[in-house]
Amino acid sequence: MAEGEDMQTFTSIMDALVRISTSMKNMEKELLCPVCQEMYKQPLVLPCTHNVCQACAREVLGQQGYIGHGGDPSSEPTSPASTPSTRSPRLSRRTLPKPDRLDRLLKSGFGTYPGRKRGALHPQVIMFPCPACQGDVELGERGLAGLFRNLTLERVVERYRQSVSVGGAILCQLCKPPPLEATKGCTECRATFCNECFKLFHPWGTQKAQHEPTLPTLSFRPKGLICPDHKEEVTHYCKTCQRLVCQLCRVRRTHSGHKITPVLSAYQALKDKLTKSLTYILGNQDTVQTQICELEEAVRHTEVSGQQAKEEVSQLVRGLGAVLEEKRASLLQAIEECQQERLARLSAQIQEHRSLLDGSGLVGYAQEVLKETDQPCFVQAAKQLHNRIARATEALQTFRPAASSSFRHCQLDVGREMKLLTELNFLRAPEAPVIDTQRTFAYDQIFLCWRLPPHSPPAWHYTVEFRRTDVPAQPGPARWQRREEVRGTSALLENPDTGSVYVLRVRGCNKAGYGEYSEDVHLHTPPAPVLHFFLDGRWGASRERLAISKDQRAVRSVPGLPLLLAADRLLTGCHLSVDVVLGDVAVTQGRSYWACAVDPASYLVKVGVGLESKLQESFQGAPDVISPRYDPDSGHDSGAEDATVEASPPFAFLTIGMGKILLGSGASSNTGLTGRDGPTAGCTVPLPPRLGICLDYERGRVSFLDAVSFRGLLECPLDCSGPVCPAFCFIGGGAVQLQEPVGTKPERKVTIGGFAKLD
Repeated sequence: MAEGEDMQTFTSIMDALVRISTSMKNMEKELLCPVCQEMYKQPLVLPCTHNVCQACAREVLGQQGYIGHGGDPSSEPTSPASTPSTRSPRLSRRTLPKPDRLDRLLKSGFGTYPGRKRGALHPQVIMFPCPACQGDVELGERGLAGLFRNLTLERVVERYRQSVSVGGAILCQLCKPPPLEATKGCTECRATFCNECFKLFHPWGTQKAQHEPTLPTLSFRPKGLICPDHKEEVTHYCKTCQRLVCQLCRVRRTHSGHKITPVLSAYQALKDKLTKSLTYILGNQDTVQTQICELEEAVRHTEVSGQQAKEEVSQLVRGLGAVLEEKRASLLQAIEECQQERLARLSAQIQEHRSLLDGSGLVGYAQEVLKETDQPCFVQAAKQLHNRIARATEALQTFRPAASSSFRHCQLDVGREMKLLTELNFLRAPEAPVIDTQRTFAYDQIFLCWRLPPHSPPAWHYTVEFRRTDVPAQPGPARWQRREEVRGTSALLENPDTGSVYVLRVRGCNKAGYGEYSEDVHLHTPPAPVLHFFLDGRWGASRERLAISKDQRAVRSVPGLPLLLAADRLLTGCHLSVDVVLGDVAVTQGRSYWACAVDPASYLVKVGVGLESKLQESFQGAPDVISPRYDPDSGHDSGAEDATVEASPPFAFLTIGMGKILLGSGASSNTGLTGRDGPTAGCTVPLPPRLGICLDYERGRVSFLDAVSFRGLLECPLDCSGPVCPAFCFIGGGAVQLQEPVGTKPERKVTIGGFAKLD
């Protein structure tokens, strides 16, 4: 048993080593420099977050004409390996620098170049062509000196080399290619040398001769990241600039107002995010493998479909060629027949004219007939001859060719066909539809309307996708519900959830496939189930001044004589009439919502609810009331006039006049829906296109909202001790239209006295 367990353990260890080795092998492509295609050596992090070897970056900048910027003194590490002009004498035959000059070169990491003055200013902007993203990256004024060295990537490369034994022999960093194997390393110079190069850069009699040689290694790295500007260790991370900074960088003006956090916080946040993402990927390996299989199947299907598409196009083009060849033969045959017919007519005309020439048969025969003296015989023979001579004479006098020699009528106009052939191209999928926001709305159902752009290919049908955005996000991609093969340019989505936010989008489909999605449109559904009712004009003082539409969903009030008298006797007092229209249903439980639109030109309209018994008692047969300021809610305008009364008022109305909404003086305590920056009490707000009323019967509360954005306007208490009815009061002229249910012809419009009903 012990032997079996030991063997099993050994097998597990070997499998783990194989997996690690395979993983490291697959990781090799992540460790290759995009310039030299070799493993990174002293990589620098570009502003685009890609990496490039320090030597490769200097070479690229040199090719771009930025001479001297590749070897900035701030570049890490400062080693002879990063100095092209101080390499082994095998690189070129030139005079060796003096020891003190060599010291400065080794410390600085670069030398002076022809045409470059010491202390000359750098160009304002240095652009680096990133080989990874194929874009120009701005390095700033300091060039490579402002970049950080990617020490983490260096450590990964080092571990990879050790795990797979790549490049077991460490090469000299100063030799001319091909470099020799390194025999010594110098910790202070941060470079590996062969024997010859070590003697060259550590001459006798200089301070460098005191450097202790070590075994060759590639791990000459600083212990931590150093700020390239101030040569101090970085301690913070600027989220605004997305850059590591030191203590001195924090106080610079360039970072004023930026969000700077300690590097430990950035470390923990990024580590948590990376760990979470990596855990998700590792936990969905089966999904990744399934998607790889789907992609491979898509590749095979693409190859087959591409070949089929080629054959179809070739067949269609051959068909066009066959039709053109058939048409060519038909047209040539028609021209040939026309040509033969004209030639026959012209030949006959030539023969006829030749008979008129002197010495021809007809002329000679006529001359012989004229010699006849027997009169009866002459008349008999000359009659027929005279007709022939007359026709020839007439033809001679009115000469015209019997047929035209032109074939202009046989010319082809192929301009339209040539244009069609020139424009012959693959069928395009429909472009992204445009949502018609003026006709798209949510009420008891959601009505979505759209159109295609003017020059878009036609669509056979559409796919409508929708989802709720106010539910907790599920892991993975967003889940959309679909309505497939929608005909026309509108769709009706039934039974939406109340008090929710839906996002919808549309795309078209034709023979070329599906097109792009439209822009997302967000729709708020009502906060409560929609209450459907009709207008009932049985209550009110002056029903003759109210005009209710046939469908009982719109009402118009005509100003009567009392209002005219009020305008004439405004300073002496008058009587004003109040016209009231109620809904034909009463609410006794639950929550209900309905919407209406008030004509902005209305003089004074009150929209709200009230106890059915109180409304009938107040308005059934009520006489005209005095004062234009009289409120039909018995002094309870949204509970604003008597804030000290604890009992809830029997009415709750919102006062509207001349395109404005008046919020009463007591509204400040009832504006829970207006939000922190909502309207204040005793002010007016613009009238929205539609008003929404939400009644919570159990709580005894009424909320007035903007039915378009569902922004709260006012919330009021209400006495719900009995059935509650919707009510509309008019003083002077005005019009109100109830919101129609979405399913009942949403595009139909009816105009009442110049007031258009809602879509």
